[in-house]
Amino acid sequence: MDSSKEVSVEIFPYIRVYRDGTFDRLAGFEIAPPGLDPKTRVESKDVLIFPDTGISARIYRPSSAFAAKKLPLVIYFHGGAFIIATIADPKYHASLNALVAESNAIVISVDYRRVPEHPLPAAYDDSWAALQWIASEEARCEPWLRDHADFDRLFLVGDSGGANMSHHLAMRLRDDILGERVKLSGIGMIQPYFWGETPIGGEVADPGRKALVDSWWRFVCFSDKGCDDPLINPFADGSPGVDGLACGKVLVIVSEKDILRDRGRLYYEKLVESGGAVPAEFMEIEGEDHVFHIFDPSCEKAKRLFKRLASFVNSDGDDHNKENAE
Repeated sequence: MDSSKEVSVEIFPYIRVYRDGTFDRLAGFEIAPPGLDPKTRVESKDVLIFPDTGISARIYRPSSAFAAKKLPLVIYFHGGAFIIATIADPKYHASLNALVAESNAIVISVDYRRVPEHPLPAAYDDSWAALQWIASEEARCEPWLRDHADFDRLFLVGDSGGANMSHHLAMRLRDDILGERVKLSGIGMIQPYFWGETPIGGEVADPGRKALVDSWWRFVCFSDKGCDDPLINPFADGSPGVDGLACGKVLVIVSEKDILRDRGRLYYEKLVESGGAVPAEFMEIEGEDHVFHIFDPSCEKAKRLFKRLASFVNSDGDDHNKENAE
């Protein structure tokens, strides 16, 4: 990192931007290659989805993939406030190895473009392009997907900003012709990144962290609505809420110490208030903060989180509308 340049803005803990327009990412730039993970026996490989934009993905398959039965197919979107992290981030790579081993699912982790090189809505466009790819013959001819994935059991899973994008994908499928070909069995939302101008819940007593999260969104999204832009606040005036969410069920997972916790709980409550058109499940992890499972996927609470996600993607749909505070 260049300490000789004059800093224009620093968005902690993600990025430092200099007055000459250059920048340094402060985290999420490490790289782990794909391959066989000796601990979990999960294999992974990278594939280029769209050469024109450079969108790639890392596909994971568990050791159980060689059985005769096809496995659930999960599209995963990583977090990072739309600024940091990639599919090759060692922390995400380790976390997804653990999730794949626990869930016995095929997982496709999408490497969408990030701010500031690619302003929003580039990340949302890339996530939508990934869904289009899943519906294509090219995806169905990809050997790992062709041989092991059940395209009729398709899930979106994401943490933080990735969970946010999963919501918007399901809303877009509601009105797009792609929704006739892509049927989502469910969405797993891990500590979803939703926000708003007016503080709610624990945000009221924590103005420092409220202002910090405000700064994250205002850096990535130039909107006259600020943190009430529909991309970040699905329940602001003019936002569509969750009406018509195009998926079979939703699991919302939050953490007790996470400043985003009450937004995730609100999302779950709105689903319940909508009349149960989309069955909703809820899980709260006590004593933990935002994306703790990414930083330590081997801890006991992370293992419980992975087990809950595994149950969610493997259940037959008879065990919805329950709330677990673990």
